[in-house]
Amino acid sequence: MRAVAVLLVLLALAGCGGTVQVDPPVPQGEAVAACDKLATLLPATLDGDERGDSTPESPYVAVWGPGTIALRCGVPRPARMAPTDRLQEIRGVGWFADPERPALFTAVTDIAYVEVTVGGEHVAAEVLADLSDPIAQATARPRGSAQPG
Repeated sequence: MRAVAVLLVLLALAGCGGTVQVDPPVPQGEAVAACDKLATLLPATLDGDERGDSTPESPYVAVWGPGTIALRCGVPRPARMAPTDRLQEIRGVGWFADPERPALFTAVTDIAYVEVTVGGEHVAAEVLADLSDPIAQATARPRGSAQPG
């Protein structure tokens, strides 16, 4: 339900200048360090849009353009994602596409879930491809570290 509210705020603010309001997630455990690292790796420009500001300020949120692209790192596992769902793999990152919200995608990694909303004229596959490399880099486990059980 919270993601629906985020999407509605983003769509309402699309086309308006200024700061975009996005509900920041609260990452837990290993996701905190991964999300902190991801914040340093995100592009300044994404699919032709410059990175913008969000409110409240959070290192776990990034927006581009007038809020038509928004990223939230450290969100909970998508409620609609079933163990049997197939993920679309883009550059080594598995993406869950929410069947009820076509603009909402979640990167599924061992360390963190990263939610991306893609609206407006943007092509989701291109945006997700551009975000997959930094997400993969931020959530990579160091060699020799144990996998979660």
